Amino acid sequence: MKASEIRELSSEEKLRKTNDLKEELFNLRFQHEIGQLENPQKMKQIKREIARVKTIIKESELNQETG
Repeated sequence: MKASEIRELSSEEKLRKTNDLKEELFNLRFQHEIGQLENPQKMKQIKREIARVKTIIKESELNQETG
């Protein structure tokens, strides 16, 4: 998901997206431990998406404080 698409989401949807991604990362880690993960790069992608969403959430919080 691109940053511009994330910015269009409401704050509630952003939080829900973060929680969904964290849950997906947990499942990927579990699959990795038991040897069923086919694409280990998927974990890296999910971590980056979580960081991207959190960054945009923080960015919007700072904009509301100053603006």
